[in-house]
Amino acid sequence: MTTNGVTDHDVQSVSVSGINPALQTPRKSYAQTPKILDLPRLTEVQLRSFEWFKTSGLRELFDEITPIVSFNKNLELHFGDFYFGEPKYPETECRERDITYSAPLWVKIKLINRDTGEISEQEVFMGDFPLMTEAATFIINGSERVVVSQLIRSPGVYFSVEEDRSTGRELGGGKVIPNRGAWLEFETSKRDIVSVKVDRKRKLPVTILLRAVGFGTDDEIRDLFKDVDTDFDHPFIESTLERDPTSNPTEDSQKGV
Repeated sequence: MTTNGVTDHDVQSVSVSGINPALQTPRKSYAQTPKILDLPRLTEVQLRSFEWFKTSGLRELFDEITPIVSFNKNLELHFGDFYFGEPKYPETECRERDITYSAPLWVKIKLINRDTGEISEQEVFMGDFPLMTEAATFIINGSERVVVSQLIRSPGVYFSVEEDRSTGRELGGGKVIPNRGAWLEFETSKRDIVSVKVDRKRKLPVTILLRAVGFGTDDEIRDLFKDVDTDFDHPFIESTLERDPTSNPTEDSQKGV
């Protein structure tokens, strides 16, 4: 039998892989192409990601902080191999008892005493590590949680220019986004003040940040920007120093007072 150019031979049941056959609803396909692509396992991306984190990710983390050296340089702590123990409770019991589905994480550490040459090794319990279920979820205090993947801003420096609505003047800004650590957001105002936000917290004059990294006096800050802050109509550094509550007068001005 032919219906709209489609024969009985083209009518076929479609099976979705990765789903219990007993729960599947038979469907008929009237498509011209006899074979369709199998539906992938949608949780596979998260399962693979977590498996990488358990093996390679943790290894990279321990290698990054190894060794930990004491203040007087005579002791060194090295992280070696690590492994996971068996979960204390199965998934079903964790849901019933409102506890977290996790496994103990053990790390082999080595302590080196540079003064005596003594080396001590032992396994250290680092804590209970939440595990991902086969459904790509975590059981936290009995409740199933899902990690929602999201796009993140790539590390780097970003510059922007925006027009001030009241004056029509173009004002510059910038963001410093590191791989790890605090974000720094810089912006300028129509009053020629340069401000900074650290981790999107309260806005501060940028001169406060400069003092925190070692430029303590006003003259040191002026000297940093003497070759770039040369617009007499818009003296950014002087305007920012006037708004800086930590600003200190120069020796010449102190003598004049």
